[in-house]
Amino acid sequence: MRLLHRASPWRDLFAADTLPDPRRLPDLLAPLRSALVELGPTPTLAAGHAWQGRLVEALERLDLPAGRISQLISDHNDWLYRRAIELSLDEMAGQGWGPPPVDYCVLTLGSGARHESLLGPDQDNAMIIGDYPDAQHTEVDGYFQTLGERFTARLAEAGIPLCNGHVMARWPMWRKRRSEWCEQLAIWTAERRVKRVQQANILLDFHPVHGSAGLAESLRDYVAKRLPTAGLFLDEMAALLEESPVALDRFGRVAGGGEGAPHDRAVNLKHQALLPLVGAVRLLSLRHGVRPPDTRRRLAALVAKGALQSREARGLGAALERLQARLLAAQRRSLAAGGGADGWIDLAQLEDDDRLMLRHDLQSIRRFVRQVTRR
Repeated sequence: MRLLHRASPWRDLFAADTLPDPRRLPDLLAPLRSALVELGPTPTLAAGHAWQGRLVEALERLDLPAGRISQLISDHNDWLYRRAIELSLDEMAGQGWGPPPVDYCVLTLGSGARHESLLGPDQDNAMIIGDYPDAQHTEVDGYFQTLGERFTARLAEAGIPLCNGHVMARWPMWRKRRSEWCEQLAIWTAERRVKRVQQANILLDFHPVHGSAGLAESLRDYVAKRLPTAGLFLDEMAALLEESPVALDRFGRVAGGGEGAPHDRAVNLKHQALLPLVGAVRLLSLRHGVRPPDTRRRLAALVAKGALQSREARGLGAALERLQARLLAAQRRSLAAGGGADGWIDLAQLEDDDRLMLRHDLQSIRRFVRQVTRR
C-alpha cells in the first residue's frame, strides 16, 4: 500500500510562538523570505491576517500544491488564534483575573480543524474545560467566558469574522467541562434527530489550538469509542449526507446556477463538492473509529483499517487536491477584483480539459457518497 499521508517540514513554519526569522531561510525559499520581511517580526493581529494573501502568493511561487497551501493557511490561522488567546490572557492577568483556574483547551472546528482552510473563513471554535466541582461554576466558567469573549473579539477585529451561527467559545453551548462534552455527545448521538446530527457534525472535526491538548485527546478517545456503536445517529447522518447536492444534473453533467449563484455558470465548489466529500469521509471514519480530523489522514487510516481500497482513497485525495486548487485560484481572482473569498467558481473560466476533470471528480464524489450512505 502506498502512503497517502506523510508529515511535512512545512508544517513547522507557524508551529512556534514567534514567526520564522527570514534571515535563516535559504535562497531557495526567497519568495517566502521576502513575504516575511514585508510582514516584520512583530505584526499586529490585523496585519498578520491581512498578510495571508501575500503568504499564499509566495507559496504558489514555490510551487506548493493547493493541499499543502491549505494546510499552511490553517496553520497560520492557528498562529493567529494562539496570539489572540495569549494577548487576552495577558490582559486578564493585568486586570487581576489571575491565571486560568483549571486546565482548558481551545479547539478550532470544521475546515480549520481539518487544516483544509482556504481564504476568508469565519470563526468556528469551542472550549473544553477541565472538570471542577459544581460549587465553583460561577467563578471558573466566568473566567473562561471572559477569555472566550476577548479572544474571539480580537480575532474579529483582526479580520476573522464572528460565526453567524454562534459556534464560538464565548457561548455556553460551545464551552463545557470535559465530562459535560461527553454527556452532550451521548445525548446528540443517542437517536435520529436532524438538529442533533447537525450540531454533532460541527463538533466532530476538532483540533486543539491552545491549552491542554490532553483534554482534546480525551474527548477524541470518547468519540472513537462511542460513535461506531451509535447506529441510529449514523443512519441519520447518512440520510442528511444523501441530501447534500453534488453539482451534477441527472445526466451526470456539471450543473451551474442554483440558490445564491451570482450567475448561471457559477458552481459552489464548497457546498456542492468539498462538503459532500468531507462529509462522506467523516461518516465512514466515525463508523470505523478513525481518530484524525483531517480528510487526507482519514483516508489513509481507512485504507489501513481495510474500510477503503487504496486506489479509491488515492482518487478521492486527488479530487480533493484539484478542488482546493480551483477554489483557491477563484478566491484569489475575486479578491484581486475587489470581491470576497467565497465558495463559487465560474465554469466559463475553465479550459475544456479542466471542465472534464471537474466532471470526473464530481462523479467520483457522488458515487462515493452513495456508496457510504447505503452501507
